[in-house]
Amino acid sequence: MTDTEHTRGDAERASSLRGKVALVAGATRGAGRGIAVELGAAGATVYVTGRSTRERRSEYDRPETIEDTADLVTAAGGHGIAVPTDHLEPEQVRALVERVDAEQGRLDLLVNDIWGGEHLFAWDAPVWEHDLDKGLRLHRLAVETHAITSHFALPLLLRTPGGLVVEMTDGTAEYNAVNYRNSFFYDLAKSSVLRMAFSLGHELGPRGASAVALTPGWLRSEIMLDAFKVTEDTWRDALTAQPHFAISETPRYVGRAVAALAADPDVARFNGTSQSSGGLAQVYGYTDLDGSRPDAWRYLVEVQDAGAPADVTGYR
Repeated sequence: MTDTEHTRGDAERASSLRGKVALVAGATRGAGRGIAVELGAAGATVYVTGRSTRERRSEYDRPETIEDTADLVTAAGGHGIAVPTDHLEPEQVRALVERVDAEQGRLDLLVNDIWGGEHLFAWDAPVWEHDLDKGLRLHRLAVETHAITSHFALPLLLRTPGGLVVEMTDGTAEYNAVNYRNSFFYDLAKSSVLRMAFSLGHELGPRGASAVALTPGWLRSEIMLDAFKVTEDTWRDALTAQPHFAISETPRYVGRAVAALAADPDVARFNGTSQSSGGLAQVYGYTDLDGSRPDAWRYLVEVQDAGAPADVTGYR
């Protein structure tokens, strides 16, 4: 690609979602923040929600806030609007959607990225030994929130033809169908969200909208970087402890996947399907911030799960 073609491509992406309105539910950090920022970079108006604000933190007790995310959206070229929302509370979600309707009169994209269960599952505990309250809380946060948000937001989204719902999860349908994912409650939550996209595809498709399940690869989220005691600038220092971390990606990579889907006039071809950031990069041609195209789920199957030495050659 020539410099002229590259510049033209950047300009086209920067305006591809101008005039579009998105709601990223669960945008405080991680994939949600990366998605919101990339939608902003494409020119969208983006409502970002979550429970961590500059005045009050969620039980994660972390410094990231939805106001910070909204500022990043605006700085990227869009219009970020932070709305504190607990998506387990139906009346809060109803009020959120009513506000979007009153201020914008439309909703083109809903991203269901609510999670909040990072500290609620035990890796090695079977269901009969797992803390039941934590397991049920995880399921409520990861599944019920998505259902509540879709219930209230989809009538507004359907008002404009071509709307899109992106259900964020961990793992593709193909991978999760044959692999146990960490614990009973985690596995159940992530597989439930995959099925949500399938079901929504059947309900939205005949009505002129689409639903897609989307997973990032090994995400270099704020929490993951902290777990390895590294930063985004020093993340390669973690390879000594975990060589397979070499396949990891920034939250902006899956953000570019969502922006590409939202700008695709033929997005209905993916309705009801399960996609990954790495897989869609092969379709749309976007890269991660470093110019690479990590394909984490193919790597997991062919290298990590196969017991092969860490080597990302051909995978990013």
